[in-house]
Amino acid sequence: MFTISMRRSFLTLLVAVPLVLSGCSVHSSRSLSQSGSSVQMDTSSSSEASASVAHQGEAVQPSLSPVSTAANSVSSHVGIHQVSALRLADANTGWIAGDGQIARTDDGGAHWKTQYSGSAAVLQLFALNSKLVWATLDNGTGKSARLIRSTDGGSHWQTVGTVPNRSFLHFTNNKTAYSGSAVTTDGGATWSKLPTPPSLIGDVYYHDAANGWAVQSGKGKFMFLHTADEGKHWSTVMTRAAEAMPLDSLIRSTGKNDAWIELIGGSGMTQTSYSLFHTSDGGKSWLPAIVKNGAGSGPAPGFTMNDTGKYPSGTGSSPGALYVVNPQTAFMGGQCMACDHPNTLTETTNGGKSWSVRKGEFDGYGPQFLSASDASHVWLVTTENEKPSVLYTSADGGRSWHTTYTFNKPKPVTK
Repeated sequence: MFTISMRRSFLTLLVAVPLVLSGCSVHSSRSLSQSGSSVQMDTSSSSEASASVAHQGEAVQPSLSPVSTAANSVSSHVGIHQVSALRLADANTGWIAGDGQIARTDDGGAHWKTQYSGSAAVLQLFALNSKLVWATLDNGTGKSARLIRSTDGGSHWQTVGTVPNRSFLHFTNNKTAYSGSAVTTDGGATWSKLPTPPSLIGDVYYHDAANGWAVQSGKGKFMFLHTADEGKHWSTVMTRAAEAMPLDSLIRSTGKNDAWIELIGGSGMTQTSYSLFHTSDGGKSWLPAIVKNGAGSGPAPGFTMNDTGKYPSGTGSSPGALYVVNPQTAFMGGQCMACDHPNTLTETTNGGKSWSVRKGEFDGYGPQFLSASDASHVWLVTTENEKPSVLYTSADGGRSWHTTYTFNKPKPVTK
């Protein structure tokens, strides 16, 4: 059996969201790469999201000085070998990060500009559009992260503050952002804390200042909780008995009544069990969208081995990256560490009632990174320790794929 730390390393949730492009991909709150886990935000709620928060936490003052940048020249080879984050602004424009660098493409991933280079690892990327983009950097604490921002598409970067945790970061406008229970209304300069219920499994997720979701543990059961009043009151919207309790959770939302909750179960024999639930009515009803049991990993949280075959089971033997485009459309990656081509993908266009397995099977035994600008344009990055990361792109919802870019190590310059 895997230890929890081995499991998290093995799974690494997407996890990432550009607002119209905020979708969900990896698995962020479960110590999977949050960049790969994205979620589309409901921009109609931006007025709620920018409301001031009454619950104050420790404020972190920023340094607004420029940070190190790299030459903005198009290159057939960028210095990034192992990708750590992925984010799209539209079908042609996006950013990748890795090896302490950030690079941008404007032609669908065929060519890249190195825009930032530093010594710290880039943990997450988030973009509202082709101009406003943020990144979090490892600051050595293991808990918080340094936040940098660009307002000109990545040509110049400034340090704006410190995110007090490493939960999934998503902006709803240029001033307001959420990371777990932390909220900023001044662009990341200072952060305050929204209330959370006790006995959490994974991170709480606030879609906006009013609406939040959480998973709570109980004796032999787990509960889904929802708040509609800035965390002052939490309502239990689902209770389910659990033969195997969730070890972690991942929550994404594309609207105040929409939530996708992924629960991570046990691991063993290169398998990890998981379940995915979806609501589009504020938690009144929940659809079991994916139930993945495993002979070596046991039942998915909330189910038994007798439920095998009764629900969609995704692909692979373990969860990959999750990316939610809208309440109807989501992509779910799968990984199979015992397979020659470990990475696969499935898509739903009816809110999780059914899933279509896409044809592609891709190499790479490291974390997946997934992002989409809409239901058609989806990008997948696969990784492996000693091999270059590879970008695959699709313009038809994953029905067909193009190997767009291989992040080979730059050849050493010889004199």
